[in-house]
Amino acid sequence: MLRFVIGFVLAAALLMAQMRTDLLYPKGAPNAVGDTDADKPSLTYYLADKAKANGTAVVVCPGGGYRNLATDHEGKQIAEWLNARGVSAFLLKYRLGPRYHHPSMMNDVHRAVRMVRSQAPELGVKPDRIGVWGFSAGGHLASTAATHFEEGRADAADPTDRVSTRPDFAILSYPVISFTTEYVHKGSRDNLLGPNPDAKLVESLSNELQVTARTPPTFLFHTTEDKGVPPQNSILFYLALRKVGVSAEMHIYEKGPHGVGLAQKDPVLSTWPARLEQWMRVHGWLP
Repeated sequence: MLRFVIGFVLAAALLMAQMRTDLLYPKGAPNAVGDTDADKPSLTYYLADKAKANGTAVVVCPGGGYRNLATDHEGKQIAEWLNARGVSAFLLKYRLGPRYHHPSMMNDVHRAVRMVRSQAPELGVKPDRIGVWGFSAGGHLASTAATHFEEGRADAADPTDRVSTRPDFAILSYPVISFTTEYVHKGSRDNLLGPNPDAKLVESLSNELQVTARTPPTFLFHTTEDKGVPPQNSILFYLALRKVGVSAEMHIYEKGPHGVGLAQKDPVLSTWPARLEQWMRVHGWLP
């Protein structure tokens, strides 16, 4: 019995060491409108077991229409899937509309990538193997990170701001992408930009129009039956990537609704994470 208790305590201590939550901005978020939990974006660390860790890290952006966060099936379950493959995961709680609008969300994902990269040695990850993975509106945020990144500022007072926000790869699951076409998800656009945004701002956040040769390699997953976010969002982004020669892989399943996560209970859709795993192996982010 004593041995069991000791083992349980040690296991709990190890789990606590591998998982913690840090504020993105310990001194307060820029342009914060209050001091509640909604005004305090954070990053929860799910570090891979040292025996399995391969140096790859992923910042996970749950969906929710830029109004809520689906932190279970598009957050915690994703982090556990990555951990099982030796990848450290970092679950982002970003600010949401209508309380906040752009650029707060983009600033939060930039800060998250910078935090992981600046702490890479102590976290056991490699600074050139840090990806982003987003779902639905979180997929829009991840695609924003992949197309609107910033270089590090060498003279920044905060050492975290001295490293780049550019992810080394992107995973986009049924992502919101386009704000300028008929395939727009109006709820996400309005929550991100407000009800009457400037046309140039809308275009700048329609991310299929912002792809360049420096956009990182990208994996896309969608379903034809998605009524919430039409698969044309993924298709437009894929075509933009290929036009400039960026490596990309896309899988569009015929059946399946929006927001399936890993689709663990669907015998067909549940095969899509295996396609992702193979893609990560091809690129060397998994051994």
